[in-house]
Amino acid sequence: MTAVVYVPRDSSAVSLGADAVTEAIRTETASRKLDVTIVRNGSRGMFSHEPMVEVAAAAGRIAYGPVAPADVASLFDSNFLDGREHRLRLGVAGEIPWLKSQNRLTFARAGVTDPVSLDDFIAHGGYRGLRRAIELSADAVIAEVTKSGLRGRGGAGFPTGVKWKIALDAPAAPKYVVCNADEGDSGAFSDRMIMEGDPFVLIEGMTIAALAVGATQGYIYLRSEYPHARRALSETIATACSNGYLGANILGSGKSFELEIRLGAGAYVCGEETAMLESIEGRRGMVRFKPPFPALEGLFGKPTVINNVVSFATVPIIIERGAEVFRSWGVGNSRGTMPFQLSGNAKRPGLIEAPMGVRLREIVHDYGGGTASGSPVRAVQVGGPLGAFFSESMMDVELDFESVAARGGVLGHGGIVVFDETVDMARMARYAMEFCAIESCGKCTPCRIGSIRGAEVIDDIINRRRPRENLEVLRDLCDTMKFGSLCALGGLAPLPVLSALKYFPGDFGLAPRDVDFIGADLTISTSGAASTHAIAGR
Repeated sequence: MTAVVYVPRDSSAVSLGADAVTEAIRTETASRKLDVTIVRNGSRGMFSHEPMVEVAAAAGRIAYGPVAPADVASLFDSNFLDGREHRLRLGVAGEIPWLKSQNRLTFARAGVTDPVSLDDFIAHGGYRGLRRAIELSADAVIAEVTKSGLRGRGGAGFPTGVKWKIALDAPAAPKYVVCNADEGDSGAFSDRMIMEGDPFVLIEGMTIAALAVGATQGYIYLRSEYPHARRALSETIATACSNGYLGANILGSGKSFELEIRLGAGAYVCGEETAMLESIEGRRGMVRFKPPFPALEGLFGKPTVINNVVSFATVPIIIERGAEVFRSWGVGNSRGTMPFQLSGNAKRPGLIEAPMGVRLREIVHDYGGGTASGSPVRAVQVGGPLGAFFSESMMDVELDFESVAARGGVLGHGGIVVFDETVDMARMARYAMEFCAIESCGKCTPCRIGSIRGAEVIDDIINRRRPRENLEVLRDLCDTMKFGSLCALGGLAPLPVLSALKYFPGDFGLAPRDVDFIGADLTISTSGAASTHAIAGR
């Protein structure tokens, strides 16, 4: 009987030696003359145990990890092909508490299936959403998405169904569907995990969107730094085309949808939807003035639906199972689950899919185990490099769009970066301005000039050059950037700066009374400038 061994092909696992482990397993099976099939699955997101090798046994898929090439011989000696005991044995993968306690909807297949196998995808529920979408009218599909409460998982949190309805009702043709896969936030990797670990679900979600709005052409705007994702997407797009899931006559419905990949060139600002469109059209990635909005005048001046990877990947679940199933998770106007990505100085980093409204403490301490260094958690940045810093005393904040905004932050892409007591928050604040200066497209003055001046002013404060006067300058500068920038790159850069000043004034050589003015400046509205300017895809 053939034994089946699973080794992740996810780039995180590969960076930790998964390819070398695969070769060691092949060598060992050959020398022992064993009948073994190796499946390169995606990652389950438990990076503290990668490379995590699994074997199909009578009790289920038994996990072992982290496995190094030097461990392979001893695994075979222990009869791990039968799921036997070994010092690296973690038990049945699905029963590991770190994974079992999650609510995997969008990431249900991540780490379970062979990402490029259409048969495996279908066997695990794939394309059921598309088949149901074909049976429904366009209005019915959009109504289901709207009723679910799904909001963009890339930054702004705009209601997905509303965006699709605008594009459907737009009279111009042709129409386009664009996936913003330019995942550039520090600490963000959920898009990559979908594209490397379950790429068919992205294709399915984009196809449903195309049928819903009447689009016939789609593009995946992929960051060039994701070669593994590009290979997986290229293979699965070709497979979908040859099997009737893409092309001129999707599943015999008479409807067509073509899908192509477009590579970015490493510009962070191209995560902003209009800069991304400029890049796809062959121009320098610079932010466009809005309105008009892309749903009415987007790619090549035509109606365009733009969502990020996780947003599209969530749609098939909603269409297959119904809006109420998705709405049963979450709180308030933040429905469903969110893939929170934990990194930085975290003991157990990885991807945690949990309902909206989960507390930050649960992600950082219960799942993450605190810091990898063993030192106390001092700060946590939520929402990427444009997100606010939260202190340890704020760990009970609920992670949903409204609650995070009320505490002066943005949920963004769901990235959470942990820092221990050794972090210098003044340096982190300065880095936010420096990052903005480096990545600015240069179109608007508040971002282009404000970020450079911001870094200079922070230097002056740190070096005790007229700190009180420069605090006033910094406050005014942050207001100008927040309300005058064309997109979130300049509009949200003040958040990490002001939050670092508010919660960690000592790192700047300041007393708490010196930064009393920050309270009001940190409170943002989810319907205000910060969210409407947000970098979609982040």
